[in-house]
Amino acid sequence: MDKLVILAYNEAIEEEVMESLSMCALNNYTKITGVFGKGNTSGTHLGNEIWPGRNNLLLVAGPEVQTKQLLNCIRKLRQVLGKEGVKAFVLPIEELT
Repeated sequence: MDKLVILAYNEAIEEEVMESLSMCALNNYTKITGVFGKGNTSGTHLGNEIWPGRNNLLLVAGPEVQTKQLLNCIRKLRQVLGKEGVKAFVLPIEELT
């Protein structure tokens, strides 16, 4: 079954996240930049003076085997970055055309 992985991460670690995707041989994605959010460990990012910083989102769709590989890469990245802020959410895809 195909899956959709949504990666939410601090814009400060853009290079590390994109490198991780590349190392996993995943080249197809949709990126949404400059989103705002708040997390328990990553803090608040609203892009203003009080809450500086923003987040980015990556949407990666593919076969389950590929998305499992991506999740393993993200787990390794989280170990390196600690609290800097990268989360992965996985959703089933009912249809991919």
